[in-house]
Amino acid sequence: MESSLLQRIEKFLEESAIPPSVFGRAAVRDPRLVGDLRAGRKPGLQLVCRAEHFMNNWRADFHAGRTTQRGDRRTRAVRNAMEAGA
Repeated sequence: MESSLLQRIEKFLEESAIPPSVFGRAAVRDPRLVGDLRAGRKPGLQLVCRAEHFMNNWRADFHAGRTTQRGDRRTRAVRNAMEAGA
């Protein structure tokens, strides 16, 4: 059985360490996307295609070394402090 868009997004959020609102804003210009999907919103075909396109491009860039896992501001601050001290 094919997984739903929400399941694929949840897996992507764990993989990329991108917060849900940042993902929604970057993928489809809607920071409430993930919350709305969790609450039962039914995505249209265009929204599904835009979200999938964003996730596929991010993964390609990640595997090519053009991007890193983002995390939120707090996570990045801790990671940057650790890298500076190491």
